[in-house]
Amino acid sequence: MLSRSTSAGSALDNLPRKRAPVVPTSASAAQAAPAPAPPAGTLIDFADVAMQFPNGTVALSGVDINVRRGEFVTVVGPSGCGKSTLLRIASGLESASEGKVQVNTDRIGYVFQDATLLAWRDVRRNVELLAELNGRSKAERAAKAAEAIELVGLKGFEKHLPRQLSGGMKMRASLARSLTLDPELFLFDEPFGALDEITRERLNDELIKLFVEKKFAGMFITHSVSEAVYISTKVVVMSGRPGKIVETFDVPFPMPRDPEIRYTPEFGELVGRVSHALREGHS
Repeated sequence: MLSRSTSAGSALDNLPRKRAPVVPTSASAAQAAPAPAPPAGTLIDFADVAMQFPNGTVALSGVDINVRRGEFVTVVGPSGCGKSTLLRIASGLESASEGKVQVNTDRIGYVFQDATLLAWRDVRRNVELLAELNGRSKAERAAKAAEAIELVGLKGFEKHLPRQLSGGMKMRASLARSLTLDPELFLFDEPFGALDEITRERLNDELIKLFVEKKFAGMFITHSVSEAVYISTKVVVMSGRPGKIVETFDVPFPMPRDPEIRYTPEFGELVGRVSHALREGHS
């Protein structure tokens, strides 16, 4: 089924989502046999998805990606290859031009590159925002916000305004805001890209801890190959525009991750393989 997201973390939450059916490009396509069903436990499935914008730019071509319960899938690729477009299609903010997109949950959290906090609201009231927009009672949203704030390590900062927070703390608040709706699927659009390396690594560890504890599935966008390998159960490499899947790598290291795994030969070898595929796809 195609479901509509109600938990994207910005002012876009109240806008209608586009989830139009894809029209076959020819009569033969209309008569073709149906595509095989996605694997059991699938939360989102992209099957031969293409995206062309009104100006003629082709962002995606023939993309197949599947995210199941218990998976954390990270997509890496050159700038402009359609990575963020995939997330917008998954959330319903955009519709694919061709192919099939199947979403099997309406509990979707969306964390953007920018924390998108409201400047006049303190941390607690920013974290409560999505629950408030979704009609939760004052008591329920207060309880959910308190739980989420503690989970992301912001307890004690509830009364701070965004201007009083570091970049990492703002991203924690953004993550907490989506956690209040108990998402089954989290979409992350390069949320840690603007942070320094030490803060990014710390937030990677905290994200893994949340992934293990809350048992959500994740689809994450990044330009950092080492980050992709560290936080993921699977890494998908895309080519330059139009974005196509170059190669997919299963990550064999158990969850939760030991931070020291970053310094092992096995980790370095996998980072090298993913980097090689990324260069090949960009050439």
